[in-house]
Amino acid sequence: MNATAPAPHPGTTRRRGILFVLSAPSGAGKSTLLRLLQNEPDFEYSVSCTTREPRPGEVNGRDYHFLTRAEFESHLAAGDFLEHALVHGNQYGTLRSAVLEKIEAGTDVLLDIDVQGAERIRNEQGPIRDALVDVFLMPDSMATLQHRLQKRGTESPEQMALRLRNAAAEMEAWPRYAYRIISGLPEEDATNFRAIMRAERLRSRNQRIL
Repeated sequence: MNATAPAPHPGTTRRRGILFVLSAPSGAGKSTLLRLLQNEPDFEYSVSCTTREPRPGEVNGRDYHFLTRAEFESHLAAGDFLEHALVHGNQYGTLRSAVLEKIEAGTDVLLDIDVQGAERIRNEQGPIRDALVDVFLMPDSMATLQHRLQKRGTESPEQMALRLRNAAAEMEAWPRYAYRIISGLPEEDATNFRAIMRAERLRSRNQRIL
């Protein structure tokens, strides 16, 4: 009688950090989704740099690193940004060193960037590109988006028109993302995003055998 061969020992595994990238047109519900996700912080939120002025209630270092244009240009010249983009007349950027350090330590990172920034990360080489999981949040129609922006009441008619034009162009980029979420109730959006996070954390490619 042949004895059953023992199963090979799987070894000790350690999951590598995942870079979750979230993009959405203005008014799609991204800010609300981010707040809900951060109620259960099993990741680190990457705080981007920007040259725009803080909005009411925003805190430097928590919502954004608010930089002068000279400070931003200094980082840009030094090659410090993983991605950077000009959006609505303001500069935005993510410091490469901060993201890479967390990914290599096995910490998941959530990055809120626009479609230009997401495309730059897709073109990145090495561990950051390997860790990328990009998600696009969008409304079911332009009419829904316009209603949400009007309800927010923070834009002038000229700014509203600009944001709607930009949103139409941005939404054409969704097929380049790994996942798309059609925005509904905030709790539904958070549930869908959490489902993506759970699935990606179980993927074999994100496990390392030590």
